[in-house]
This record gives sequence, structure tokens and C-alpha cells, in this order.
Amino acid sequence: MIPSAIVLAALALWSPADTPGAPYYTAASIANSAASVAGLYAPNTFVTIYGQNLAYVTVPISPDDIHGGMLPTSLIGTGVTVLINNLGAAIYYVSPGQINILIPSDFAPGPATLQLEVDGLAGPAINIMLGATAPAMFQLDANTVLATHADYSLVTASAPAQPGEEIVLYATGLGLTFPPAGYNTIPEAAAPLAAGVNFLVMLNGSPVDSRDIQYAGAAPGYAGLYQINVILPADTPPNPEIRIGSSAQLSPPSRFLPVQ
Repeated sequence: MIPSAIVLAALALWSPADTPGAPYYTAASIANSAASVAGLYAPNTFVTIYGQNLAYVTVPISPDDIHGGMLPTSLIGTGVTVLINNLGAAIYYVSPGQINILIPSDFAPGPATLQLEVDGLAGPAINIMLGATAPAMFQLDANTVLATHADYSLVTASAPAQPGEEIVLYATGLGLTFPPAGYNTIPEAAAPLAAGVNFLVMLNGSPVDSRDIQYAGAAPGYAGLYQINVILPADTPPNPEIRIGSSAQLSPPSRFLPVQ
């Protein structure tokens, strides 16, 4: 979740919309869903919009919303759509105060416009910038990344990873894959990062040997989700800071991996 202080600060700037009851949100109340950081966006990245009057109901995506492996641009019975450069984003969750979407994979890096509509009532058109990547790991809490052991059990303080162990990290915003992700399409098979040779896993500022990154790419069966299978070095220190990405763009700092 994006820190509540940021949401409150953004929405404190609220002024009545031109149309009563229309959706309201600001550039500062939109965030990368994994990192809870505003401005960290790229194609095929999960984004959360926080605001007011964003929906009339609270509804998560359901199997009935998915057809032929395609994600919906509006959930059944909600009337909510989110357009990015006039292209419908896949929607995962709607509520009056929060909408979770996936930025379409079709875009190139550069400026874009995001606008939310509810039953024809349009919110403000917000200018955002899409990077080539927007690396961010999903998190268990504000400081701990989401990772699993080989048996898919969670890596936690009470069940930490061990030096030399292979673990799986989960992320969004890692960029192009080969083959590329289709528009709002659920990937059926593994697809490694197109720029995988430049992909980094950093522990306390030091890169893991690239030979120990077993896989980095799309997580089959989950649109917008990337997974990284990595063997931790034998000399991994306890609870290191972990960052992923490239020399051009790393995930946010001060995220830690439980290791003992």
C-alpha cells in the first residue's frame, strides 16, 4: 500500500470537480503497486490509483471477468474503465477509494495520459511518464520483499533464506520479454527478459554473479508479474538490502530479504 501520509497530502489538495460525483485523484495519489512509489511506471507494470469517487462498488477480478486468456478492461457490474493514451488498461480491483490496474504492454517509453471513468463520468487526465522499466519487488511489509523458498513457502523472519539457497523473487515493471507480452494477455509460458544480460540482483550494493540468476522474466499464468530465480551467494550476510533492475534503473532502496 502507498503510505497513507502521501495519499492524505495528495487529496488534501482536493477541490470540487467540475462534475459533482466525478472521480478525483492526482498525480501524487497514483503509485507503482509493488513499491508504493509515485512516478515509477513502465509498460506491463501494476499501478494503483487512490482517490475519491473512483467506483460505486468494491469488486475484485473474478474468473468470470477473464475470457480466452484476456484480462478485462472493466470488471462486471462496475462501470469503471481506465484509459492510458486512450487504450484500456486491465483492471484487477475497484473500490470507491482504490483501483488496481496493469499498464498495457503495448506502449513505448515516453509521456502518457491516464484517465479514469465511472459510468461515463470522467476524472482528471493525468500526465505520467513511462520508463523502459520500473523495477519494483512485491513486499510482505514496508521493508521486507516477497520471496519464496523452492517449495513456494514464504521467506520470512521466522523462515529465512539461507546462503547458497535458490529463492524466487516477485516483481513488476521489468520491461520487455521474449516473446513480448501481448495486450492484456495472460502469459502461458516462461518468457525471459529481452535485456536479461544486463539484469542485476544487488545485495547490500554488490551484484550477485549473473551465473546464479537462473531465470528472470514473465511468471507464467500471471500477466504483469515477473519472477526472478536466484541462488544466494555463500557469503550472503544476514538480512541484506536487496535491489533488482539494471545499472540504468534499480528498484527502490531500503527493501530487505530475510536471510540467516
